Amino acid sequence: MFRSALTISRRGFAAAAGSEKIAMVGSGNFGSALVRILGQNALRHDVFDNEVRMYVHEEMIDGVPLTQIINKEHENVKYLKGAKFTENVVAVPDITEAVKGATMVCFCLPHQFLKPLMPKIAEAVAPGAKLLSAIKGIDFDDKGIVLISDILRDGMKADCSVLMGANVANEMAADAFCETTIGYKDPKNGELFKLAFDCPALKVGTVQDTVGVELCGALKNIVAIGAGFCDGLGYGGNTKAAIIRIGLKEMIKFSKTFYQGIDDDTFLESCGVADLITTCYGGRNRKCAEAYAKHGKSKSLEEIEAELLGGQKLQGTLTAKEVNHVLKMKGLEHEFPFFTTVYKISYEDTPLSAITETPY
Repeated sequence: MFRSALTISRRGFAAAAGSEKIAMVGSGNFGSALVRILGQNALRHDVFDNEVRMYVHEEMIDGVPLTQIINKEHENVKYLKGAKFTENVVAVPDITEAVKGATMVCFCLPHQFLKPLMPKIAEAVAPGAKLLSAIKGIDFDDKGIVLISDILRDGMKADCSVLMGANVANEMAADAFCETTIGYKDPKNGELFKLAFDCPALKVGTVQDTVGVELCGALKNIVAIGAGFCDGLGYGGNTKAAIIRIGLKEMIKFSKTFYQGIDDDTFLESCGVADLITTCYGGRNRKCAEAYAKHGKSKSLEEIEAELLGGQKLQGTLTAKEVNHVLKMKGLEHEFPFFTTVYKISYEDTPLSAITETPY
């Protein structure tokens, strides 16, 4: 099986053995789950250089640098405890060294930390490096929405694919079967990243729709916040199902309001309805929103994030804030009552009960 895959990869990518060098920027829960697979596949397919470097924002764990622990124990003991990396995964605390000479760079970190790193990354990677974003969120400027993949394309003058899917990191780390979606612009790069991530426990689908894939990955976190509110208020499955349906409808409407050419079928891929379902029943956004509702908003979301996530960041509320900024800028809050309600419950004095009392 591997011999056949290698033959295809050599023909498709016109690359000599070991010519593609992979780096991962980010080492949180999901980034660690992804780099674990990249390390395995770098050894499995000789189109890739064996070594996979992972940029780690250095921190001390019981007086020892996290990178030192990862490279000795082959495990991210803080963000993905119990899941072993192959020995070819190397943790690096310096961003320049982490991506030096890389031809394939994957990004999986909170998007608010991305821009300061980009100039050093652009200088250090190999010419013509191919990028992939697994960052779930959006940004905005004075004109409206800015996609994270566009920030990477513009800042690094490089092609950027997008990976999103129903991928709870701890389940991936246990090699529980799941799927993901890679959206691509350049078909060759889409197939190359598929080869890097596809494995028996993670089946990769590809679609030529980076925008649709990316928006699904970002917007579903807002819906998960709403689902978490329902859980915290003690509502049942019927209510939660209704919230998920309403949220999906607004995800599709938002995507098509601001972008043309999004494929309807993208919402039926792993990045769409599957990711939405798993995030609304598990994941950090639902978990924190549930706690926020159970406490009757007596604790701030920032306090709950610090208590429950161990250094990880809550993306759903940040995305809700960014989406609301754009909707308000365009005078469209009334067109998206669910997104607007999640924002107002999270950041204003709107009561939790509005999650079901708002006319959708």
